[in-house]
Amino acid sequence: MRRFLRDNGLSVVFGLLFLGSLVGQTFAGHADYVNRQLARGGDPVSFWAYVTSSDFAVDVAENWQSEYLQFFLYVMATVWLVQRGSPESKQLGRIGRESDEDQLVGRHVTESSPRWARTGGWRTVLFARSLGLVMGVLFLSSWLAQSVAGMSAFNAEQLADFTDPLTWPQYVTSADFWSRTLQNWQSEFLAIGSMAILSVYLRERGSPESKPVGASHTVTDESG
Repeated sequence: MRRFLRDNGLSVVFGLLFLGSLVGQTFAGHADYVNRQLARGGDPVSFWAYVTSSDFAVDVAENWQSEYLQFFLYVMATVWLVQRGSPESKQLGRIGRESDEDQLVGRHVTESSPRWARTGGWRTVLFARSLGLVMGVLFLSSWLAQSVAGMSAFNAEQLADFTDPLTWPQYVTSADFWSRTLQNWQSEFLAIGSMAILSVYLRERGSPESKPVGASHTVTDESG
């Protein structure tokens, strides 16, 4: 168990942090929702009714889609774009998909290479793009979930105010949907850009997200 925790510390810790914050969100969100219901003269709802409601679903999904968008764009952009001096960037001369030798495919595979990297053909092509594809699918799936849950929550408010509900195409072109979406996107883009720039000049000793403390500001990639 001790070895498992050492070898999987990042996934275990962040998994627990995720579950803890999600549980905290359910309780805080329920309290806030009940307060808003009472302020509007409505009836309070139970905890489980809130957790299974569209209001809770859209709050969760809109954050998930922005996070997966962040990593999808970062994975894809760093293939072709570099930032001189940043450990978040590849070395300046390695722009693009790189050679088979660099990527350990074709005749450069090793015995320890993943099976689909050694197989060749469409399996290797798919495996070579699997991270971006999965991140893209997760982003689109969570964005779709946000749109459906958001439409349901928005229409519930519309009906409570005796106004007409919107169809899905109408909702995904509405100000409510894009306000929810863009307020998350701008924060993700700011965070990515800040990390890429600040890591040129600042260090965190022992972190793989930082260059060695004594590395020059102009050295690019995490190796120093």
